[in-house]
Amino acid sequence: MASPYVTFNREQWKSLRASTPLTISDDELACLQGVNEKISMDEVSEVYLPLSRLLNLHVGATQELHQGTHTFLGIEDAKVPFIIGIAGSVAVGKSTTARILQTLLSRWPNHPKVELVTTDGFLYPNRVLEERGIMKRKGFPESYDLRRFLHFLSEIKSGEPEVSAPVYSHLVYDIVPDQWQTVRQPDILIVEGLNVLQPPRDKSLSELFVSDFFDFSIYVDAKEQDIFQWYVERFKVLRQTAFSNPASYFRRYASLSDEEAVEVATGIWKEINEINLRKNILPTRVRARLILEKGQDHSVQRVKLRRL
Repeated sequence: MASPYVTFNREQWKSLRASTPLTISDDELACLQGVNEKISMDEVSEVYLPLSRLLNLHVGATQELHQGTHTFLGIEDAKVPFIIGIAGSVAVGKSTTARILQTLLSRWPNHPKVELVTTDGFLYPNRVLEERGIMKRKGFPESYDLRRFLHFLSEIKSGEPEVSAPVYSHLVYDIVPDQWQTVRQPDILIVEGLNVLQPPRDKSLSELFVSDFFDFSIYVDAKEQDIFQWYVERFKVLRQTAFSNPASYFRRYASLSDEEAVEVATGIWKEINEINLRKNILPTRVRARLILEKGQDHSVQRVKLRRL
């Protein structure tokens, strides 16, 4: 069976950068990377710059289409953001991918305003998850307020001047009451989350998918064993960083030995993240427009682009 994707190795993909200038510094890159990730400047040049060029072409074409449609209809040129969805497992590096793309895309002259929203803000508060008995299924599709998320995206695509999203704190592991991220008509909105390519399961809500609002979608992929190893290593590093904060929800893990940390992280992975990946996240990979395939060292080795 023929694949719907064209596959590029690093050498082939980097040639598509053409003359796109490198607009990010070493210091900026260091600030954009997640815990225990080591993205090189070579990878930015060879993987993310060509991707930013491709996205820039898509944004430009979409902007022209919107302008032409508005001219045809005789309506004022309302600003409609180009929305990029980024999906993938816990610990695969999708947040870093989102931040790097946000920075690179904001340097292009025709779309300087690029916002990033994570789906964590649309999780139900812990209180609700506990009431429903799904606290250990946090990050699964049923743990998100899908109605609120769809309403947010609908308002963004309608060109509303201001749209607010709830704020999630990884420190306290919960939604922060009365705090909001306000999105004000960006040129591009990047939406990053575990299950953003998931089709709806509750038919009573809507026939809409979250991904129906996306103009482009990306799946960050890697072998399950590699992701598991990255998750364990990240957990160990967090003992000395975020977990050591007295306000951290995970403060009880800060004093674990290496052996204990591996045991706890493995248990969490097996009980929650592995199940979510296999049952919910991985099956959505085929719905992505582009797939970034990572190797054991966390670097992107191949890029798959869906045929038009």
